[in-house]
Amino acid sequence: MGIEMNRQTWSLLDKKYRSEQDDIRMINYAKDSLYHWRKSDKYIILNEQRGKWLISRVYAILKKPDEALSYAKETLKITKGNNFKDFNLAYAYEAMTRVYSIANKQNESKECTRRQKLLEI
Repeated sequence: MGIEMNRQTWSLLDKKYRSEQDDIRMINYAKDSLYHWRKSDKYIILNEQRGKWLISRVYAILKKPDEALSYAKETLKITKGNNFKDFNLAYAYEAMTRVYSIANKQNESKECTRRQKLLEI
């Protein structure tokens, strides 16, 4: 179910025009994906990190900076707390960049972009 809810989230993220109902479903799908990953016998902390990243992205796309920032910070905290590197660390900074950008915090956004670019291969 976690995988399917993730797919449903991405199908709505990729949709060119979404209704208000689509936006609500997209938030619910992203949160449901994380919920089902937590209940899975294949759960690992990396699923938690990526699930929170996806929720942050959904809120950022919907221009809800407070909610997006909360999940982006949790993503970065999990990433650093588990010493995730490379792709995962870059994506944690990407989430922060995206949120600061929509929140009109350009200095913070530029700093996160700089950190993300240092990690790119």
